Amino acid sequence: MTFSIRTHDSWGVVPVGDFQSLEEARQVFTALCQDPWYKADGTVRGVELVVNSEAGEGQRLDWFSFR
Repeated sequence: MTFSIRTHDSWGVVPVGDFQSLEEARQVFTALCQDPWYKADGTVRGVELVVNSEAGEGQRLDWFSFR
């Protein structure tokens, strides 16, 4: 099982990275949620943490909104 982090912005969904462990993915997710650039940018709407699925899009585990 792998985990992905994606940002959502004015242009769509942007993959940030894939991680082998949930712990590592959560650390990066938390860091992005607290990043001053993302907070001040204005075009980034949110960050999501997803558990990947072999059959499709995966399932959202967590979401943070900058608005």
